[in-house]
Amino acid sequence: QVRLVESGGGLVQPGGSLRLSCVPSGSIFRIDTMAWYRQTPGNQRELVAAITDGGSTNYADSVKDRFTISRDNGKNTMYLQMNRLKPEDTAVYYCNADVTRLTWPRRAANYWGPGTQVTVSS
Repeated sequence: QVRLVESGGGLVQPGGSLRLSCVPSGSIFRIDTMAWYRQTPGNQRELVAAITDGGSTNYADSVKDRFTISRDNGKNTMYLQMNRLKPEDTAVYYCNADVTRLTWPRRAANYWGPGTQVTVSS
């Protein structure tokens, strides 16, 4: 039983900032890559940013230089600092992680959080 729970979403004006958090829970042995995705109605879920267990990051071009992904490996928590938000950033943001469970069978699996709504509007 592994759960990913996002928080920090909400309504913000253009140019504003939000900080999203993803808190995993359950019987976790190791978390490799973690990532933030976002999705709007009728569209495919798209990668926003990803971070490896070693701290390597990559970003979608649309958020480069505005968003910063980070993680605290001690807490297994991932963050997304979102600055200079634009209306086109409006979406449901999802936490994603490659997790190896502590319990057997000890195998890697991909997990999703339920998502948190981010709305950028004046």
